[in-house]
This record gives sequence, structure tokens and C-alpha cells, in this order.
Amino acid sequence: MSQADLMAVAVPRAPRRALWTFGILRSELATMLRRWRTLALLGVLAAVPVLIGIAVRIETGDGSRGGPGGGGGGPAFLAQVTNNGLFLVFAALSATLPVFLPMAVGVVAGDSVAGEASGGTLRYLLVAPAGRTRLLLAKYASVLVFCLVATLVVAASALATGALLFPVGEVTTISGTRIGFGEGLLRAGLIAVVVAASLIGFAALGLFVSTLTNSGIAAMAATVGVLITVQILDTMPQLDGIHPYLFPHYWLSFTDLLREPVYWDEIVRNLGLQGLYAAVFGSAAWARFSAKDISV
Repeated sequence: MSQADLMAVAVPRAPRRALWTFGILRSELATMLRRWRTLALLGVLAAVPVLIGIAVRIETGDGSRGGPGGGGGGPAFLAQVTNNGLFLVFAALSATLPVFLPMAVGVVAGDSVAGEASGGTLRYLLVAPAGRTRLLLAKYASVLVFCLVATLVVAASALATGALLFPVGEVTTISGTRIGFGEGLLRAGLIAVVVAASLIGFAALGLFVSTLTNSGIAAMAATVGVLITVQILDTMPQLDGIHPYLFPHYWLSFTDLLREPVYWDEIVRNLGLQGLYAAVFGSAAWARFSAKDISV
């Protein structure tokens, strides 16, 4: 066969591979988002801002407004909610990021491969000419989409609840300056994206754990267990030397987006750390999955 013939055969394969990859990803997303477990997790996440908003509204039911508060933590955002309902977005993300959001991601990531193995469907997925690498990438991409969807669900629920229960308007930043509602809304969207990106390292870790076992329940429990353990380690002052290397350490750095001007240092550290975790545990997941026995 001549070189021209070889090129004619090889060229169509790239589009076909791309179509297979897109088809696998679309199938993974459709399957994940249709599961009752996923819908239940999103429902719980959407309910958290509603409960926070109702609790603050009941506490300030006489119409009084909270003080300005200070700092960038959850309590300060909570104190600002009565002045501006947009702050419910920041308060809800501060409340859900340490526990609820990563636990939901841990359930989805932990079940991504192990759940297919325990259900006996993993070997059938590999029958298609997709290959293990592309299947694993599609699994990870679907988990990342869930990270974004889950974060946006919290933000949208908080925004709707805050606008319904409290006044909205100009936003007072942590630095004490005031920005318009439109810019505040844009910053809320950027914060949601940064929060979702803060979970990519943990998502890769959950994917790796999922390749280690054929039990979906065991993988989910182990992933959540790792999350709890690392968060406990991050609160121990005796281990402050390793804190900057733990994936949840900079999670709340998104509050720096509410400074004027924006303070980017810890946000960049957070995203860099998440990228490092994604690279390390993504590579480990690929190494494990490429050698995994899928005979059962």
C-alpha cells in the first residue's frame, strides 16, 4: 500500500475517534444527570441556601438589618445578608464548600468507575472502540461537569432566595468600597466558577479511589473518608507545615474576589494546588485503570 493510501485510511480515523469521545462523554453526562442519586444530591444542595435564608429572615423578622460585619469568612457574609440578598450567594458557598459540595462530588467521583464495575457494565463500555484512556477521561470530565453544575445550583438557589427575602443593590466589598449590583453579580458568577475549580483536585482523587475497588459503596465511603481526614488534618496547628499542601487548605480563598482590588495570590495558589492534585491522582487513576482486570 502506498503512502497516499495509508494517509487516506488514517485521516478519517481522527474524526471517528473524536466522535466516539464526544459520544461517550454525552452518554456519561446523560446517565449521571438522570440518576436519582444525582438529582437528590442537587436537591439537597439547592435546599441549603433556602434554609440559611429562611433562618436569617426569621432571626431578623422585625425588619432590622445586621451590621456590616468584617473579614471574609462565612459569619461576616451571613451578617451582610439582611443588607443585601446577593450576599446569600457568598454565605451559601462558604457554608457548602467545606462539607456538602465536596461530599456530593466524592459520591459521584467514587462511584464513577467502581459503580460500573459492581454493576457489571464496565466491561460492556470497553467493548466499544473507545479505549480505557478515553473512557476514563470521559468519566473525569463528567465529574468536573457535576462540580460546576452543583456549584451553580447552590449559587442560583441562593440568588433566588436572597432576592425574594431581602433587598438587593450595591455591594460593599471586604475592603469597604462599594460596587454596583451588576458588577457584584458578575463577581458572584466568577466566585461560583472558582469554587467549582477548587474541587477538581478532589474529583481526581475520588476517581483514583474508584479505580481501586469494584464496590461503588466502598469507593464512595473511602473518598468521603479521605475528605474528612484531610480536613481534620488541616485544622491541627501541630501540622501547620503541611497545611499549604492539603487540597482543602485554600478553598475559601474565593472570598478575596470580594476585595477591591481583587487579591489573587491565594486564589492562584489554590488553583495551582488543585491542578497538581488533578495531575498526580489523574495519572495514578490512569495507571491503575489501564492495568485493571475487567474480566468480571
